[in-house]
Amino acid sequence: MFSFPLRTATLALAAGLALGALSSPVLAHGFKAGSIEIGHPWSRATPPGARTGAGYFVLTNTGSADDKLVSASSPAAEKVEVHEMSIQDGIMNMRRVDELTIPAGGTASLSPGGYHLMLMGLKAPFKEGQMIPVTLTFEKGGPVEVELQVDKMGATGPAHGAGEAGEEGHAH
Repeated sequence: MFSFPLRTATLALAAGLALGALSSPVLAHGFKAGSIEIGHPWSRATPPGARTGAGYFVLTNTGSADDKLVSASSPAAEKVEVHEMSIQDGIMNMRRVDELTIPAGGTASLSPGGYHLMLMGLKAPFKEGQMIPVTLTFEKGGPVEVELQVDKMGATGPAHGAGEAGEEGHAH
């Protein structure tokens, strides 16, 4: 007799939990700041004695106005900056970027060989499996703390992203 109302209540509870998860700041190792979604932040393990590390992720702007990543910080490093790497005339160049625009309805990718976070003055090496806290600050979305999941040394992509290809070329 109570199976229908109980089932209906269970479905309603499940739907409510699912909607709550969608509005949560943490989504399957994704994060949100205002209209900016930060998808699977990751890094690579660093060798002992390394003074720098990098951070990678995809920024998706679900809003109707541009936003900008204006700063970053981490207790794991003395300084965090956004850098752009490029190759011109066969020479690799890296330069600091004061801000990174995420266009309305668009994305900005921080990945090896392009834009990335540069964590300088590491306080300890990054070890595979570790989570590195980083605070990203957006012009409109404000600050949000994310965690870089440390993958193995030399990784070319996130190893554990929801629907993202890892270095083996398949989704995990």
